[in-house]
Amino acid sequence: MKLQGNIVDIQNKRIYKGEITFENGKILSIQEKTHDVNHYILPGFVDAHIHIESSMLVPSEFARLAVKHGTVATVSDPHEIANVLGIEGVEFMIQNGKEVPFKFNFGAPSCVPATNFESAGAVIDSKGIKSLLENPDIKYLAEMMNYPGVLFDDDEVMKKIAWAKHYNKPVDGHAPGLRGDAVSRYINAGISTDHECFTYEEALEKLQKGMKILIREGSAAKNFEALIDLLPEHFESMMFCSDDKHPDDLIVGHINQLCERAVAKGIDVFKVLQVACINPTNHYNLDVGLLQEGDAADFIIVEDLKAFKTLQTYINGELVFDKGTSLIKQVPFENLNNFNCNKKEASDFRVTSSVSQIRVIEALEGQLVTNELIEAAKIENGNLVSNTETDILKMTVVNRYHPDSDRDQKPAIAFIKNFGLKEGSIASSVGHDSHNIIAVGVSDDAICKAVNLIIENKGGICAISNSEEKIVPLPVAGIMSDKDGQTIGKQYAELDKIAKALGSKLYAPYMTLSFMALLVIPSLKLSDKGLFDGNTFKFTPLELE
Repeated sequence: MKLQGNIVDIQNKRIYKGEITFENGKILSIQEKTHDVNHYILPGFVDAHIHIESSMLVPSEFARLAVKHGTVATVSDPHEIANVLGIEGVEFMIQNGKEVPFKFNFGAPSCVPATNFESAGAVIDSKGIKSLLENPDIKYLAEMMNYPGVLFDDDEVMKKIAWAKHYNKPVDGHAPGLRGDAVSRYINAGISTDHECFTYEEALEKLQKGMKILIREGSAAKNFEALIDLLPEHFESMMFCSDDKHPDDLIVGHINQLCERAVAKGIDVFKVLQVACINPTNHYNLDVGLLQEGDAADFIIVEDLKAFKTLQTYINGELVFDKGTSLIKQVPFENLNNFNCNKKEASDFRVTSSVSQIRVIEALEGQLVTNELIEAAKIENGNLVSNTETDILKMTVVNRYHPDSDRDQKPAIAFIKNFGLKEGSIASSVGHDSHNIIAVGVSDDAICKAVNLIIENKGGICAISNSEEKIVPLPVAGIMSDKDGQTIGKQYAELDKIAKALGSKLYAPYMTLSFMALLVIPSLKLSDKGLFDGNTFKFTPLELE
């Protein structure tokens, strides 16, 4: 087959009129040739770090949406499903991804559970990591979130890193705010990347010390503006990623949006495309074509090099997206889950107290980090309750894995600022990383109704108002839908609208909520076992005397 267009040769920084000949999934030749075609042919985009599960779609459905935006491959950490189902969950992701023409590149989840301070559905120890890394379908050791374990030479952590080195596979990092000698030790342990930088200075230090830095722009965490000015000088050591992308956002765009924004800032298009296409392929040693003779025929046709509107996407020479239509077919799969939880009563969320002050989590727009606030407590009938006037709302994390003990282990309770709800409650079984049930609401009754709606459906995201209950079920591990991307995207957008009608001013209230149980991101978070200080890596009391 032959295609003509303006060939974008990123590596040699050339654009020329030419013709590509490809057959049996490979590029046979690329020749300069005069023609009247005005579109551009370039390598496909690669998301350098994403949790497919956060799209609420199984891999095969994710692919059907991603190719619309010129994405041909992802570097995917399946630690969300691994925290629910262990190695069985990772194997599900790999097999489902193989059912479609898309290049998923999965890693071995390094932190299952993410910490010892929460209850997950599974454990993957160093022996499990070894068995995963032996698999050629596993391309790298996924983000080492347990950076204290690295710094203090934890035996299991170091064994996992050693196995990655043994199999000559990269080790991804996760070290928000780590600086100075500590980050030097972290890098020297063999960690090669970080996608958690939220300031220019932090990213620059890590770049100067030899790390590859990922510019992340997801549905909740948005670091593009903070880091993009580093790209012109450090384009050889940077990549683009989403980390977590909700389905309504994925319908609109993907890595193409970051390219558009970077070029609009006047950054050289070849540098931008090296970050978007070349660097992830080279760093992770991916089987992804880079528009060179002999490469896999992975490339996209775009209208221009400003908006990067995708006209066609080819993977291994197969046309998978054409003129607005994804050509990837739906594939059948069996749902698997791990959800064992008894329904709750409103009294389970009561906190008997007489204190005047409490610790409060401050959620920050566009960030996964939080602040710790000390605020006045509101007490009614001896119970700590939400205060909608000051926007300090009760939040809970409920263990979903252990039905025999969950009546004994009361739901963990904290308070959070900036969710803005004036009535009702929102809840989710997407609660990074252990995926227990997480909810925030204006009253114990509303919180209880939301939690029970999640339990009844064995997973989902929901909203409870004074007049209605709405849920998007997530029957696959309690974190993914069994529906197609357009359907789940529309359902999610409707639920998002309801959450905002309840009063939330957050851009992505459900995505933000899901990260309020992520203990490895400071400062203050909540696990099913209690309020946790991410700076000291210890539990901390809710109440102050």
